[in-house]
Amino acid sequence: MRRLIALLIGAIALAACANLTTKDPAAPFHGAIAAPPLPWNSENFDAAPGKFSFAIITDLNGGERPGVFDVAVAELNLLRPEFIISVGDLIDGVGEDEASLTAEWDRFDQRAAKARAPFFHVGGNHDLTGSALRKIWEDRYGPRYYHFVYKDVLFLVLDTEDYSLQRMEEIKVIRDTAIKALAGPHPADASKLEYFNLPERFTGEVGGEQAAYFEKAILDNPSVRWTFLFMHKPVWRRGGENAFLRIEAALKDRPYTLFNGHVHSYSHTLRQDRDYIIMGTTGGGQDAKDASAFDHITLVTIGDGDPSIASLRLDGVLDKTGAIPEGGDAYCFQASRCGEK
Repeated sequence: MRRLIALLIGAIALAACANLTTKDPAAPFHGAIAAPPLPWNSENFDAAPGKFSFAIITDLNGGERPGVFDVAVAELNLLRPEFIISVGDLIDGVGEDEASLTAEWDRFDQRAAKARAPFFHVGGNHDLTGSALRKIWEDRYGPRYYHFVYKDVLFLVLDTEDYSLQRMEEIKVIRDTAIKALAGPHPADASKLEYFNLPERFTGEVGGEQAAYFEKAILDNPSVRWTFLFMHKPVWRRGGENAFLRIEAALKDRPYTLFNGHVHSYSHTLRQDRDYIIMGTTGGGQDAKDASAFDHITLVTIGDGDPSIASLRLDGVLDKTGAIPEGGDAYCFQASRCGEK
């Protein structure tokens, strides 16, 4: 009798083990332990249907520091987002010579192509100021503003340099004059230059036609899980009546998050109970007195509930050897820290 009981117990145990490993061959997890106690606290894995991650890079220009963007690309390849999107200022974009400007874009795209994931372009003032840059952009990348849906999430890409051609050319002349004055043998006081006092320099502009485009895109996608906005300048800081307010109004009943660059200093604002994030730099110039000016990439993960947003400093993403990839240990990623010992 005892032998029979032992055999029955053994058979039950074997059946339990077999059931554990074969009850769902398609399941991603197969434990080798038949019954509690277990050396893990849950089998509720963070693997919601439709979960994905994408990455954001920010300003390269406004004084690009060589090598930093290449470090960012190498780190993105370690992190493996499903795609990468920018918030503009990808080239220097000074002057009107189409061959020279095209060569700048060639060089940028060659560097961006080293990323494993697709790269989505967003235009900044360095990329879009002037008719030559606009033409190159449209010939090369198509529309200056657009939208797409990925895994039931809506992405809106805005153009904050959306001026009339006449005003664009006026701004171009003023901007190029300032750049030459600052780069010359006797740099001018920036505060006295016309460009640095233009309202457009701070917040940019979104025109009525662009606002109507995004109103329709939002109306056409009423049931998405989340909406993200990407732009270069913080047009949401623009005072008075402006067309961007129409886009915000169209979004008022849905969850969304906004990212922009341009300021070269990281900050977070709650506006209308939504996250508005101004990113730092991914190689652009930094103010050595600003502790919020640092190089980073941002990783956004969508699953159940609100998105998870993690901004990762470039000096904090290490490869398997414990080093910053692409020789990044030799670079300074935060000007305010470089002199500290």
